[in-house]
Amino acid sequence: MVVTMTSWLWERMPVGEHKAAGASAEILYYGATVISWKAGSSTNPQPTERLFVSGKAALDGSKPVRGGIPVVFPAFGAPTHPDHAKLSQHGFARNNVWAFGATVMDNEAGVSVKLTLAPNDAIKAQFDHPFELEYVVTLAEHQLTTGLHVKHTGLSTTAPFEFQALFHNYIRAPANDVRISPLAGVSYYDKTEATEEARAAPKLEARAGVDVNKFTDSVYEDAGGRYDVVWPSGAIEVRATNLKDVVVWNPQQEAGSKIGDMEAGGWEKYVCVEPGYVRGFVKIEPGQAWSGQQVLSVKV
Repeated sequence: MVVTMTSWLWERMPVGEHKAAGASAEILYYGATVISWKAGSSTNPQPTERLFVSGKAALDGSKPVRGGIPVVFPAFGAPTHPDHAKLSQHGFARNNVWAFGATVMDNEAGVSVKLTLAPNDAIKAQFDHPFELEYVVTLAEHQLTTGLHVKHTGLSTTAPFEFQALFHNYIRAPANDVRISPLAGVSYYDKTEATEEARAAPKLEARAGVDVNKFTDSVYEDAGGRYDVVWPSGAIEVRATNLKDVVVWNPQQEAGSKIGDMEAGGWEKYVCVEPGYVRGFVKIEPGQAWSGQQVLSVKV
């Protein structure tokens, strides 16, 4: 695999290309958002785009990207923690410019790059805690791995801080044919319910394969860390480490038609299966670090 980086602030950064199989990925410096991942499978080596990005998505740094793999940190959804009161939805990681850190690996096994984000004045005005984020993206022939590393960089006398984190995967697939498993027996919270009381009441998943044939926004707690996303012509496996929860989301037409940067009918072309730590908060003390990782593997 080879790596070619650009110095253009808003431009796409090709992560790498596997010469034999043609696997490739692209990341924006803005938000460290992966906007393309092309890979084949063991049975079909032809590289195919595996992520959905809306045709109306902004790729110029004016707003978070609608699609790909946005990074959610330090708050998921509308902020609920007192320290996050000044944050916008899903926090600031997806709408700040990251810096190129290093090429971590570049050999026959794969290519890996690291981006970093530290507090700037705008971030400090929203989240006044000392931290450093490292985001490592690794491309292999049939896999894409993303890892978020959070470090508390304060002195020993500095207060701890709490956060949430999530990988907002837009997996390209025919939404009405997708099934996600194994989630049967897992407790979840249905954010499409009409009242706060209903949204806060846990449900127990009974379906062997979860579908998104209607507006779906479900947060599964302590979900197991492995998820098969399957449709008649394809399959992606999602494996998560240190990310105990998973969100399944698709707005369908009911909500999708109200999203300004969603292309017409875009909700029919993807499902979001999003590993994260979003029920409760991770707490780290000065000098401590936390990491969460996912591996996306093409199975069909």
